Amino acid sequence: MTLEQLRIFAAVADKQHVTQAARELNLTQSATSAAIAALEGRYGVKLFDRVGRGIVLTHMGRSFLGEARAVLARAHAAEQVLRDFAGLKAGKLVIAASQTVGSYWLPARLLAFQATYPGIELDVKIANTEHVATDVREGMADLGFIEGDIDDAALSARRVDGDALVAVVGSQHPLANQRKLPQDWIAATPWILREPGSGTRAMFERALKKRGVRLSDLKVQLELASNEAIRTAVETGRCAAAISDLVVENAIAAKRLFQLEGEMAKRSFYALRHKERHVSKAEAALMSSITASPAA
Repeated sequence: MTLEQLRIFAAVADKQHVTQAARELNLTQSATSAAIAALEGRYGVKLFDRVGRGIVLTHMGRSFLGEARAVLARAHAAEQVLRDFAGLKAGKLVIAASQTVGSYWLPARLLAFQATYPGIELDVKIANTEHVATDVREGMADLGFIEGDIDDAALSARRVDGDALVAVVGSQHPLANQRKLPQDWIAATPWILREPGSGTRAMFERALKKRGVRLSDLKVQLELASNEAIRTAVETGRCAAAISDLVVENAIAAKRLFQLEGEMAKRSFYALRHKERHVSKAEAALMSSITASPAA
């Protein structure tokens, strides 16, 4: 069993698709399939079942995935220790970020870091808050950046910035441009929400609770796993959305979207790391760069 086989297995398990995993790893589909077949053949097990046009992990595959990720995390940690001896001239950081943070807040800060440390390779993955925490806990990412809180005893969380949740509608919505909203506007209007597990969704549910409104009281038209998809749908339809002000500030300025009332809530952005794992020089330098930025 090789680290390369484990890396390929973990990628296929994450993507649940051989071709997509091969593309991510810069391998051919045949080489990716051969690595999985070699693992299965050597140990006489079935790691994946083919269902329709996709593949899913078997019970054995799900059990093996945790062990494979643990080995890969330890190998990555060992590599980071060796790279520290080379200073900050070479190295790699794997970063997981939730959608709002990863799409709107983090990119400019990563570019500033790479301008100072061009030899440090940055591998960025975008997922929802729960998946980011899982990647950091299991060693699949060195650092995670999320919006909102996470309750995980294995992780440390450091505040780095924040944003605000705002309710917006498109120009076709009856409430657009209205200075005074009906008292029951939240329950009366249809909504497009982020999926369960996202920080934005959790923040909206807390804001509703403070107003004495339950999520079940709302007319939920759609649930989408993308801020961009929600923004586009609201701009062209007659639904409302609760979303980060970072996502919609340009659309509001261009009058493609209209904000209802003031801020519904404020939240913090946090950097996550595993409490017991080695802090590489590259990780320390990135955090120093981010916390030194004017916005932070």
